[in-house]
Amino acid sequence: MQIGIDSFVAVVSDPHTGKTIRPEDRLNQLLEEIELADQVGLDSFGVGEHHRPEYLDSAPALILAAAAARTQRIRLTSAVTVLSADDPVRVFQQFATIDLLSRGRAELVVGRGSSIEAFPLFGHDLDDYDALFAEKLGLLLELRQHPHVHWSGRFRPPLTGQGVYPRPLQDPLPVWLGVGGTPSSFVRAGTLGLPLMVAIIGGDFRRFRPLVDLYREAGRRAGHAPDQLRVGIHAFGYVAQTAQQAADDFFPGYERLMTVIGQERGWAPPSRAAFDAALTPTGPYLIGDPQAVADKVLYINEVLGGVDRLTFQMTNVMLPHPRMLRAIELLGTTVAPLVRTQLEASSART
Repeated sequence: MQIGIDSFVAVVSDPHTGKTIRPEDRLNQLLEEIELADQVGLDSFGVGEHHRPEYLDSAPALILAAAAARTQRIRLTSAVTVLSADDPVRVFQQFATIDLLSRGRAELVVGRGSSIEAFPLFGHDLDDYDALFAEKLGLLLELRQHPHVHWSGRFRPPLTGQGVYPRPLQDPLPVWLGVGGTPSSFVRAGTLGLPLMVAIIGGDFRRFRPLVDLYREAGRRAGHAPDQLRVGIHAFGYVAQTAQQAADDFFPGYERLMTVIGQERGWAPPSRAAFDAALTPTGPYLIGDPQAVADKVLYINEVLGGVDRLTFQMTNVMLPHPRMLRAIELLGTTVAPLVRTQLEASSART
């Protein structure tokens, strides 16, 4: 199993002074986080895409390009690219360039996005939410197969064989399909034979097993090999030396961010009791001491019938930078080895 981190590059306020970290400092802190993740042996680092004042990730390709120049081994991904509101030609060119800069470490995770700000910003109608994504995904997949494409659609001027360059080092450039809980999205990923990245931000992991099975069955029916049908999970996660410290570190920023978003979406503000309940062995958050987090990773792998990549959504708007670095270090040097050792032992027994 690969273990990685996803970041939405939140604007961070110091929990003691309330002072907001300057954007230029926050972005450079992020690059330090990615460098450390590479050094401690984590497998991937993803950067999201939002167009909101709470985040600094509206141009993830630029951030990943900067990270490519400062890392050696870690895979660099989007988390997710809001393909519905973008031009597949430019998305392909940007990530092909990142792939060349990183010598073959770029990946795309594409989706429709859980926030809607990108649609009016770039002149798209929300009534076309799914049609936009389906059309643009089809074009993106054609572009990664052929440099010269003849194509026409509703939402972009046609292509009449113009060359789309540069070409990536990886052939094909990896494209994952990012999904929430819509069954049709799981079927689409399986039918296309694309690896699946499931965003789980609440609820019991076990309730996603029928959807993952639906994905695998759709892929089997479409003739794709089982090893092509990879499953990734994206979930809230954070590691500290003790479970109490992890919860105390993470909750203040979690509470602030979820309260802001909840005001827009009609959610009640999060309570500490509900948050703590989500940290239990079967709860949805991977937050705790290293052993507890490793045990939960193994639990997720078991109940979902095998997970190929698990990414920790560690964004937090009130977490001091040194504590984030320490969490990354613990994830790479303690949690990941615990998980891999146990999985190797289980594989040897079978």
